[in-house]
Amino acid sequence: MRRLCTICARGGSKGIPHKNIRLLQGTPLIAYTIRQALASALFDEVAVSSDADSVLSVAAAYGASLLVRRTPALASDRAPKLPAIRHAVLAVEQRRGVHYDTIVDLDVTSPLRLTSDIQHAVRQLESSGAGNLITGTPSRRSPYFNMVERTPEGGMNVVKLPPLAVHRRQDAPITYDMNASIYGWRRETLLAGGPLFRDDTQLYVMPPERSWDIDSEEDWEYVAYLMGRR
Repeated sequence: MRRLCTICARGGSKGIPHKNIRLLQGTPLIAYTIRQALASALFDEVAVSSDADSVLSVAAAYGASLLVRRTPALASDRAPKLPAIRHAVLAVEQRRGVHYDTIVDLDVTSPLRLTSDIQHAVRQLESSGAGNLITGTPSRRSPYFNMVERTPEGGMNVVKLPPLAVHRRQDAPITYDMNASIYGWRRETLLAGGPLFRDDTQLYVMPPERSWDIDSEEDWEYVAYLMGRR
């Protein structure tokens, strides 16, 4: 069983400039993810994909085994992530001359995950026989109860109408927030080019305190606070 870990980190960021290599508690943000991937002892390679020399240099310093230069078309603000992951996988396979059975992408902006989260998520994917896996945490708001949207008539209603009236949040169907932490695929599923969500997509559930995704200065400060508590 060959496994490849990809870590995709653009040089630019609108919300937080140079976010991926900014120091968080004295360590570049990307270093937390690289260290977790290496510590999991799961992967034949840990490959970092970026369009920026500064990111690739930091990644090499913290132990990434392969660096992949991303094309400008795959590194714009509007470029989706899946094509960048596929590009990284094919680049690594061409360089190493092998195919990988399991592909795992770790998001740089989720440094609060544990190494054990990666290990358990990969074990769940591979034992399930599913094509892919995402991670999430129990939703803070429910689309059946207290998430609302505007109707075509201009009024408001819950996002998803339940089959029966819901009077307490606890009675609503269970939903999850994607936490953008760990994504896993079987190689053939990823390279087939389909959507992220499939009929057999697995969910690995993580607690809220390990599910914070850094997308703003407020997120950054809160993650730093949580790290300090650890």
